[in-house]
Amino acid sequence: MGNRLTRSRHIENSGGVSHKVAENIQTAVSGSNGSKDHSAYQVASELNVVDGGEKDSLGNKSGEDLKKHDTLKIPDDFLCPISLELMRDPVIVATGQTYERSYMQRWIDTGNSTCPKTQQKLEHLTLTPNYVLRSLITQWCAEHKVEQPTGLANGRIKKSDGSFRDVSGDIAPIQAIVRKLSSRLIEERRAAVSEVRSLSKRSTDNRILIAEAGAIPVLVNLLTSEDTSIQENAVTSILNLSIYENNKALIMLAGAVPSIVQVLRAGSVEARENAAATLFSLSLADENKIIIGASGAIPALVELLENGSTRGKKDAATALFNLCIYQGNKGRAVRAGIITALLKMLTDSRNCMVDEALTILSVLASNQEAKVAIVKASTIPVLIDLLRTGLPRNKENASAILLSLCKRDPENLTCISRLGAVIPLTELAKNGTERAKRKATSMLEHLRRLQQN
Repeated sequence: MGNRLTRSRHIENSGGVSHKVAENIQTAVSGSNGSKDHSAYQVASELNVVDGGEKDSLGNKSGEDLKKHDTLKIPDDFLCPISLELMRDPVIVATGQTYERSYMQRWIDTGNSTCPKTQQKLEHLTLTPNYVLRSLITQWCAEHKVEQPTGLANGRIKKSDGSFRDVSGDIAPIQAIVRKLSSRLIEERRAAVSEVRSLSKRSTDNRILIAEAGAIPVLVNLLTSEDTSIQENAVTSILNLSIYENNKALIMLAGAVPSIVQVLRAGSVEARENAAATLFSLSLADENKIIIGASGAIPALVELLENGSTRGKKDAATALFNLCIYQGNKGRAVRAGIITALLKMLTDSRNCMVDEALTILSVLASNQEAKVAIVKASTIPVLIDLLRTGLPRNKENASAILLSLCKRDPENLTCISRLGAVIPLTELAKNGTERAKRKATSMLEHLRRLQQN
């Protein structure tokens, strides 16, 4: 269950969740006198980057790079402290500093665990996408007619280890297919979007090349197509493209969410399933959780959770779990009727989605509005019954939810005691999973204090 709610079945490779991208952009390039930061320059030397600019096979900087530097001052905040070049995929490290992903990954891959700029030890090696900075760089490039730096250069795709892979033979065919997405002939559009769906499923290289060819805004427009086949293939293509982390920001910048939500509400069975999976993929970034939550997606996901196909319900559960990690979305989910839907899942005799329901409830139970709704829906007796009869994972989550419900709430604690929770909790404290033992022990301690008062 844990895997199902943290990794969509549709998503082949998920990115990390961003926790700091809304912070102010860090100034991390040069000192006040304009000289190179010593530690960053040392790192650049170690990684074979000298004075900025990716070197070609002969060690020369491209004329385009030189011309760019000669004619236009790039804001310091947009430059990678290691390469001193305009960033295309800025990421935040544990110290809050921002670097170009490929150079920072190479720094880590060579065995380093410190921040190149500050020399502080990194508490973790997670590279968090800095979507705010990337958006600002995109806007600046557009305003100054500067070609946006990308993962694609001279027909080669730059890999995370800094090496390149030749994809020149694939560029023209993909560009031709993407152009046909805008054809006046519906047959050509239908064939093109079907081919984009197929290509975007196959490889990361294809996802990069399709996005580079400008497909994302066109695919977003096709989401509103009245042709069922086109709409299904468009939303599934966007889902496939979103697997590549860099494409998530492009999809959000293209304003895709309202159209995805519309597909979620009114599309075919397959289109609704894949719209839900797309929202999950995009919501892996914390700032996107806020945007998606405010878009009206949550009521549509709750409706799919209640009335969708089996796969649709699982996709909706996955997306709702991820969205409800953000505190502001918990109230939206409650007001959309999620508690009633989850209670039905808990009491369904087929028991096919008990795991999903409990995991979502465990996230919601920390919210006061959700706590009130959970108790009002008479969920406590169901949870206590699961303590007795559920699978180990079910018992664990049920005990965690009950503990959240009774914290600073004597009335709920009294109700739990009256319904006979002590015996199953005592058994769980002895024989449950490690987490279940902790939760059950804490619950029993609360119940003992209640009896003493």
